[in-house]
Amino acid sequence: MGFFRDLVGLTPKTDIKAQLAPSIMADPFNYYTPLSAFTIDRAEAITIPSVQQARNIICGIISGMEFHTYQKATNQEIQNLPWVDQLTKNTPNAVTLSWIVDSLLFYSTSYLQVTEIYQDDQRPSRFQFVTNSRVTVELNKNNTLVDQYFVDGKAVPMSGLGSLITIQVGKDPILTSGARILKAASDLEKAAAISATSPIPSGILKNNGADLGEQEVAGLLASWKSARQARSTAYLTSTLDYQPVAFSPKDMAYNDAIQQMSAQIARLFNIDAFYLNADMNNSMVYQNILDNRRQLVSFTLAPYLHAIESRFSQDDLSPMTQYICFDIDSGFLRTDPMERLAVIEKMLALNLITVEQARSMEELSPNGNN
Repeated sequence: MGFFRDLVGLTPKTDIKAQLAPSIMADPFNYYTPLSAFTIDRAEAITIPSVQQARNIICGIISGMEFHTYQKATNQEIQNLPWVDQLTKNTPNAVTLSWIVDSLLFYSTSYLQVTEIYQDDQRPSRFQFVTNSRVTVELNKNNTLVDQYFVDGKAVPMSGLGSLITIQVGKDPILTSGARILKAASDLEKAAAISATSPIPSGILKNNGADLGEQEVAGLLASWKSARQARSTAYLTSTLDYQPVAFSPKDMAYNDAIQQMSAQIARLFNIDAFYLNADMNNSMVYQNILDNRRQLVSFTLAPYLHAIESRFSQDDLSPMTQYICFDIDSGFLRTDPMERLAVIEKMLALNLITVEQARSMEELSPNGNN
């Protein structure tokens, strides 16, 4: 494939670095961060239903989009390079893209390791996705540039086969910028779960008689819990008193708090609360949904779309004469068929397109072909 590109003159034959170590744009690692009470990792954050839903919406939509390659000079669509249609050899693009966007969401950086290269220009021809937890870096003395990448604790080349391709998005990681919100949401879910497993408010069983041993106390508490799960009415002897020390789930207003926290998570992910069922005044109709999809692309998906497109279009991956874009219009933003036909009809009347081009726009076979 590389020989063909050189033969037709699409790009000059040159030795391309497979990885350009990026500058560190955000604040360097804060050594006091692990001591903060508001720290959370992805494994805990993803257990929050609203986080899971927001993540699946963003990653699911982007992963379902296809790539198209265009000539910069003419904006004419050309055939994709093989790696554009399948980034990893053993995984569909939809799966790989989903995890790339996941990493951009939670960490603001995603990694692809070069597994194959073209022999003529040393550009990568295939990749393997690498999770962020496997990657560590060694920075320069000013914490401004990456001197060395490590995967599973082992140094990897900084260019060529085995090097890491980094994809960065220009925003702080959600695990950092939203640590307080995510931690509060996680604690709220845990509190609601504890209340759900406790049939009555937490309290104290006070013994006014002789002290009991540890085994007797454990047995008493176990029988108390078992009895409350079977019936709400309890019987206590003259030596035992029950003293509630916590409010009931109704008093704690867990439902309202979870709904409010879902709205906060929607703001954190920059996604409309409607998508997380956190909008109490939902008045969406068909036309509103179409407009809302355009808004979703412009304000929520755009940073991740542009981050991937611009990285894949850089010279160390694609020839300088080409650029790669997501196909948004024919998928997620595809308009009503009657509206599309009305636009095509006007374009035909103005001789802006031919009939064959119109058929291609609607993904119809040319006349005379099956």
